[in-house]
Amino acid sequence: MSSLLSHNKDQPRIRKSLSDSCPASSAAATKSLRHERLSRLGSSGPTDVFNDTSTNHAESYFLRRENRLSARKKAEEETMNNDYKKMYEKALATNQRLKSRLETSKQELTMIQEQLQRAQLSLLQNGTSSDCASNMLEAEKKASWSLKKMISDMEEQLKVKAELKTENQRLKDENGALIRVITKLSK
Repeated sequence: MSSLLSHNKDQPRIRKSLSDSCPASSAAATKSLRHERLSRLGSSGPTDVFNDTSTNHAESYFLRRENRLSARKKAEEETMNNDYKKMYEKALATNQRLKSRLETSKQELTMIQEQLQRAQLSLLQNGTSSDCASNMLEAEKKASWSLKKMISDMEEQLKVKAELKTENQRLKDENGALIRVITKLSK
């Protein structure tokens, strides 16, 4: 009798461990448990009509359940495929747009290089214009030097201005403190 009780205590644990396993093995375990139930019910004999109809109901329940699960998996796969397709189409459109921008940039670059070569040839052909060009370069250098000097002067002025602002703020704070002290003393 005690061995029978211990055997009954162990059975739910086995079933519980089968249901806790991964979904693929749980589906296989469910099928094997269903097969065992059906074989036990079928071995009792066709005399019991109630057991036969209950097995049909159970079997149809499990078939409907499996059909629903497979339909859900198919729907999820289709949505994933659609998402991948949308992402692929978006990436393809982006690539096409970038390729067209690259082509236009290349065309602009070749045009600019051609213009530069033409300008260099015209400078070389005109010896006098090269003197003008060197004079222009010197003038540009002088202008850039004067601009740099102006920029450095302005930076110095900004530093002085920042120092004056901090000094002004400090004096305002001191003035406020003195006013507070005077008002306290006068009371």
